[in-house]
Amino acid sequence: MRDFSNDHSALAINSATVKSLDLKGLIDACARAGIGAIAPWRDQVQAVGIPQAGRMIRDAGLKVTSLVRAGLFTAADAAGRKAAIDDNRRAIEEAVGIGAANLLLIAGGLPPGSKDIAGARQQVRDGLAALLPHARAARMPLALEPLHPMTAADRACVTTLGNANDLCEELGDGIGVAIDVYHVWWDPSLAREIARAGRRILGFHVCDWLVPTTDLLTDRGMMGDGIIDIKSIRRMVEDAGYDDPVDVEIFSANNWWKRDPDEVLRICVERFRSVV
Repeated sequence: MRDFSNDHSALAINSATVKSLDLKGLIDACARAGIGAIAPWRDQVQAVGIPQAGRMIRDAGLKVTSLVRAGLFTAADAAGRKAAIDDNRRAIEEAVGIGAANLLLIAGGLPPGSKDIAGARQQVRDGLAALLPHARAARMPLALEPLHPMTAADRACVTTLGNANDLCEELGDGIGVAIDVYHVWWDPSLAREIARAGRRILGFHVCDWLVPTTDLLTDRGMMGDGIIDIKSIRRMVEDAGYDDPVDVEIFSANNWWKRDPDEVLRICVERFRSVV
């Protein structure tokens, strides 16, 4: 396993961790902290335009682990599903334009008024199959991130790494998985499914699960403040062959989002070295 105790060169920052910053602010703050990789969200990139965003990132010497996020394939009708595919094709072009290593996807939840989770998962499968030819032609890998089952209704009906692995094996080249400890730490099949994913692992995200948690979406913890055994999961991921950057992604409305971004990034570096 890689030694991060005196080295944070593998650290990347998902822009949701310092939500108050725009793309330029994120780039500048990471430069001040000596952080060399980012995972920006699409709205930040779109706000400055794809060519300008790409230039800003390249001029700063930063890597882009993922463009966040696309997917959300489920819809109540064919027109909605087509609109999702069209938006995902645009996201692929955006990811190419900023030099992202992959495009991060989440599945989408139940369509409005539906209770058919099997049908929603079939829509996700069909949406990925429709999108993959475009992704392959653009040489942009798709990183499917399973989310915690608490999100199945509204954000992601693909809720386990096993679900995501099944889709990747069925659909073939051009798609892999992103593993976020917040969403998978509880899974009794985690070790087996990480080993099964192997070289399909395209991203690894860290934060922590607080006890108690006051909001299941926006009360994530800084690494080391919760109950996730992050090092053990990282060991599994690296034993499976992953050796790319590790993204810090912390949604924290009542704590970290209220703090000075430079302070947040300084603590991210410290915890990356001591906890991750």
